[in-house]
Amino acid sequence: MKVEFKEDREYDLIAIGRACIDLNAVEYNRPMEETMNFKKYVGGSPANIAIGSSKLGLKAGFIGKLADDQHGRYIEQYMREVGVDTSNMPIDKEGHKTGLTFTEIKSPEECSILMYRDEVADLYLQPTEVDEAYIKQAKVLLVSGTGLAMSPSREAVLKAIQLAKKNEVKVIFELDYRPYTWVSPEETSVYYSLVAEQADVVVGTRDEFDVLENVKDGNNDKTVTQLFQHSPELIVIKHGVDGSYAYVNTGETFRGHAYKTQVLKTFGAGDSYASAFIYALINGQDIETALKYGSASAAIVVSKHSSSDAMPTVAEIEQLISERS
Repeated sequence: MKVEFKEDREYDLIAIGRACIDLNAVEYNRPMEETMNFKKYVGGSPANIAIGSSKLGLKAGFIGKLADDQHGRYIEQYMREVGVDTSNMPIDKEGHKTGLTFTEIKSPEECSILMYRDEVADLYLQPTEVDEAYIKQAKVLLVSGTGLAMSPSREAVLKAIQLAKKNEVKVIFELDYRPYTWVSPEETSVYYSLVAEQADVVVGTRDEFDVLENVKDGNNDKTVTQLFQHSPELIVIKHGVDGSYAYVNTGETFRGHAYKTQVLKTFGAGDSYASAFIYALINGQDIETALKYGSASAAIVVSKHSSSDAMPTVAEIEQLISERS
C-alpha cells in the first residue's frame, strides 16, 4: 500500500511550529549540574523534520515565528543554508525570545532535556501570518503537537490544517508531546484528538498516543479503531527498541524493526524517523520500506551528538539498511 500525494506542488513538505536552540552537553556521563560546556544547534521537532527532509532531497518550507534576536537570526540562516524555504518565518516584534533546550547526556539510557519555553516567540505565531497561497503549494503539511499548546499558535496551526484540507494537502500530525507548556492532560487530549481526527497520517510513540487518549497503558488496536472512524488513513505507533507498527485504514498492519546502533543519546530519534519516513512515502515507496527508512534514520541520529546537524543523507540510510538487514 502507498500513500498518494498531489504531484503538481512546488513543495514536498511545509512544516509549522517551533524552531528553537538546542544546547547539547559536550561532556558525557555527568549530570547537568556538573556540565560546563554545551554545543549550539538548531532544534525543535518541526524544524528538525524540515531540515531532515531537505537533507534527504525534498523541497521543504517552514512556517514559524522567530525572535528578533541573535538566536532567531542564527535559526533562519541555518535553515536557509540547508535548503529550507524560510520566506514564511515572520519576526516577532513584541520582545518574545527564542526557546532554549539544554540536554544532559548521563548515559545512553539516561538523557534528559531542560526546556525554557515561557513567552517564546514560536508560540506567538498569529493566524493572520498563515498564508493559504503558501500552504496550497505543498504536498504535505507537517504539524507538531507543541504548536497546539498555547494561543495564538494554537489557532494558527488549526487555520493551517483547515487550509491544507481545503487545498488537498496531506496533513501529517507528529505528536511531539512536551508537557512544559500544557495546562493539563485533559487540555492536551482535547486538542491532540481534534487534530488527529483531521489528519491523514498520525505518527507518535505509544506514550504520546496515551496522552492523546488521556489513558495509561493504552492499546494499539483500540487507538487505531477509534481514529479510523475519522480522517486518518495511516497511523504509526512507535515502541522504541521494539520497533514500530503502521496501521492502514483498509486493515493492513506492518511492522518495522529497530536497528541496533551505538547509542549516544535518545533525543532526536523521533524527528529523524519522521523525516525519513515521510521522504520514503513521498517518493512512492511502500509503507514497509518507509518504516525501514524511518528506523535507519533514527539509528543514525541517536549515535551522534546533534539532532539537526546529524540528519542523514539517503545514501547513509540505504547503506545502514543494506548492512543490517
